[in-house]
Amino acid sequence: MLPETGEIVRKRRALGLTQHQLARLAGVSQSLIAKLEARKIDPSYSKTKAIFNALDLLERKTETHAREILNETVLGVQKNALVSEAVRVMTDYGFSQLPVFDGNHPVGSISEKTVLSQVLAGKELEKISSLSVEEIMEEGFPQIGEDAPMALVSGLLQIYPAVLIVSKGKVLGIATKADLLKILHK
Repeated sequence: MLPETGEIVRKRRALGLTQHQLARLAGVSQSLIAKLEARKIDPSYSKTKAIFNALDLLERKTETHAREILNETVLGVQKNALVSEAVRVMTDYGFSQLPVFDGNHPVGSISEKTVLSQVLAGKELEKISSLSVEEIMEEGFPQIGEDAPMALVSGLLQIYPAVLIVSKGKVLGIATKADLLKILHK
C-alpha cells in the first residue's frame, strides 16, 4: 500500500528537490507532480508508485549508514584474559566498555559497570582482578551490517553501549554514542 499522495510534497521538499527534478527521476511530467501536490488529480497507481519509488531511492542514498560512523580500530580483549588486563585497556584508552573475543569472534562484552558490580557484590579487588574476563562478561554487543541505517544504529545505542559493524562474519568496526555524536559536527 502506498502512502498518501500528500506525502509527495513533504518528501520532495525534505530532499531539496524541485518538481521538475522529481518528475525527471520518476519518469513522469512536471505538470503531473504539480497537479498531484495541488490535489487537483487522482493519479494512477503506476504513476504514484513511480514517484514514491524515486523518492525512496533518494532518501536511501542521502541517509547516513553505519559504515560512515564506525571506528575501524576495535580494541577488545580475549575471553581468557584477566579482568585486570581488561581494566588496564579501558583506562589506558579511555573506554568504558570493550568487546570480548574468542579468537576473531565476538562472544561478549565487559564494561566498567560489569567490574564495578563485582566490587559492589563484596568481592575482593585482588580476586576480581585475577578472574578471567569470561567469568564476568556480559552479553555481546549487537552486530549489524555496514549498510544499516543511522536510525537503527542510534536506536541500538539507546539500549547498548556499543554496536559492532560486521560483514561476512568479520568485524569491520565499532560504533559508540561518542561516534554517533561526531557526525553532528562534520
